[in-house]
Amino acid sequence: MSAGSRTLSGIGMTSARTRERLVKRLKDQGIRSEAVLERIRSVPRHLFVDEALASRAYEDTALPIGHGQTISQPFIVARMTEALLDGLDGDTVLEIGTGCGYQTAVLAPLVKRVYSVERVGDLLRKTRQRLRDLNIYNVQFRPGDGWQGWKKYAPYAGIIVAAAASELPEALLAQLAPGGRLVIPIGPPGRQELMLVVRQADHFEERSLGAVSFVPLVHGG
Repeated sequence: MSAGSRTLSGIGMTSARTRERLVKRLKDQGIRSEAVLERIRSVPRHLFVDEALASRAYEDTALPIGHGQTISQPFIVARMTEALLDGLDGDTVLEIGTGCGYQTAVLAPLVKRVYSVERVGDLLRKTRQRLRDLNIYNVQFRPGDGWQGWKKYAPYAGIIVAAAASELPEALLAQLAPGGRLVIPIGPPGRQELMLVVRQADHFEERSLGAVSFVPLVHGG
C-alpha cells in the first residue's frame, strides 16, 4: 500500500497530540534544533512501517521494516540530523542506508540535495515511491555498497550513515569535503558509539555522541 492511499492525518496514532508528545520527549532528551523537531512533528512516520505496526509509529523506538532492517528510533534520527546540520558548510548530503526512507524524509527538506545508497533493492523501490507520495523530490537513489559511498557526486558537505561500521570507511572519509561532517555509528553489537567526524585541512577530528544500537553496515551491493 502506498503512502498516497493511507491517511496523512487524523485521530489516534496520527493525531497532532500524539506527535506533540513525541516532540516534547525529544526536547526533554536534549534535541534543540527547531527545524529538526518540526520535521519529526510533520513527517507521517506511520507510513514508513508495516500497517500492523502503525499504532506504534510515534513511540520513541526502533521498529522492524523487513529484510533484517529497522526504522531508527526518532530520537536517534533527530540526534544524527541535528549533529549533521550543526555548522554544515554546503548543501549536498550523502546518506548511507536509505532503508524505509524515514531518515531521508526528515533530512531532505533541510538541505538542497540528498544522494542515498541502499543495499536492499526491494526497500529502495518502496522508498522511492513513498517519498514521491510525500512530494519529496530532491533525493537521488542508488542501489549499492554503502562502504563505497557514491563517488560520482563527491565531495559532500555531510554524510550520514544509518548502519554501524566496524571502522571508519576510508571511501566515505575520502568523499567528505573540507569542513565536511560525517555522522556514523561505529563498533560491534553492544558496543557501538555514534561518532561525529569533521574533515579539517590535514586531519579528521572525531567526537563521540554517545552509545547507540544499529544493524551492521554490510559489505557488498
